[in-house]
Amino acid sequence: MVSAPHEAMHRVFQEYPGLFTRLSDVLGLQLPPVASSEPLTVDLTENEPLERRVDTLLRIETQGDGPFLLVVEAQGKKDPGKTASWPYYVTYLNNKYRLPVLLLVICQDHATATWAARPLTIGLPQWPTVTTRPLVAGPHNMPVITDVAEARKDLALATLSAITHADNPDVDAILKTMSVALRDTPESIAEPLVELIAQGLGNRPAAQQWRNLVAVDLSFYTSPLSEEIRDEGRVEGRAEGRAEMLLSALDVRGICVTDTIREKITACPDPELLHRWLGRVFSATTAEEIFGE
Repeated sequence: MVSAPHEAMHRVFQEYPGLFTRLSDVLGLQLPPVASSEPLTVDLTENEPLERRVDTLLRIETQGDGPFLLVVEAQGKKDPGKTASWPYYVTYLNNKYRLPVLLLVICQDHATATWAARPLTIGLPQWPTVTTRPLVAGPHNMPVITDVAEARKDLALATLSAITHADNPDVDAILKTMSVALRDTPESIAEPLVELIAQGLGNRPAAQQWRNLVAVDLSFYTSPLSEEIRDEGRVEGRAEGRAEMLLSALDVRGICVTDTIREKITACPDPELLHRWLGRVFSATTAEEIFGE
């Protein structure tokens, strides 16, 4: 199953094709200025019943050197199968489009980045026939952006940096920088970046930190993530209110409430369940009767 971080690592190039221009400078790759880019189909399936798909495929137009194809692969862990599939992608696309092909691999940990950067050879040990050299971006070479002005200069690159540094010990500072940088950004620009970062963090502890920052620093946005956070807040508020009503009703009825029962009521996050319990207060003689099915 494809993970959310996997999708975010390559989707950011679909949303912001021009990102590769700045990333190539970061990675030390000298390319002519990019004039334009367009997404191409990621399906590399042939007539045989063998399906092959790249994560993102872009046709990049440069100023002076002509076009080339950019294959973006998001890699969350070592995968021996890529030894065969990555050279296939490059040779197939070169044959199909008759254009130079550059394979870019995005990683979130050092071990995977080191593994992905190894040249992949086809042929004899004494004489490799085909060599594929992925260009790798990951925590080993992506900038750690904790300066708001720097983040604002290139929000797409800062977003990719935040995603690739998801496991960085300083990720809280990185995310705080992004939330401040996005605060004065038009919603149409900020919304996809907010969602990409959330997606890229996956289920890491930093994901909750990002949710908190979105709820506070970016509370005026109406992105799916911010709406989800607000919905959670409304549910939590209803649950707290009904828990207080239930405890008050038990007190009015003179029903003894132990510490265990009080904790069960106050810890319940479901306002509908609390409502059902409240409806049983007036027919119950003990607190335990309220919780029966």
